[in-house]
Amino acid sequence: MQEGIKWKIKRFNELSLQELYYILKLRSHVFVVEQNCVYQDVDGKDEKAMHLIGEFNAEIVAYSRLFKPGDYFETASIGRVVVHPDARDKKFGHEMMQKAIAGIEYHYNTKQITISAQLYLKKFYESHDFVQTSEMYLEDDIPHIEMKRG
Repeated sequence: MQEGIKWKIKRFNELSLQELYYILKLRSHVFVVEQNCVYQDVDGKDEKAMHLIGEFNAEIVAYSRLFKPGDYFETASIGRVVVHPDARDKKFGHEMMQKAIAGIEYHYNTKQITISAQLYLKKFYESHDFVQTSEMYLEDDIPHIEMKRG
């Protein structure tokens, strides 16, 4: 019998070495290999972030970073939103966004959130009440837009 996804939020110094390894492996698998984009994923911001981790069948299959206001954007922000390709049919992305928004509200006491979204995910983020606030721009040669919520 399959269980549901289990969510946890941790500070950088609370991550185990194994968790950090599998987080970086997932981010590399999707953002570098799947999207065929050579960029510096380890950007020095992980230490500032809260890390939202989704485990399914004892594997990390979903992840995002949560930032307090001023650490990435003027408002709080969510970044490195990723779901393993083998788990995308389970709709964990929507559940993760709900958990990320709730995590921002709980840990940072704000409803104002800014994201740098890949353009092709615009409708996904709109379904979580984000609104486009910029023209398209390239980030690592991938079309992005700024979106805000709250």
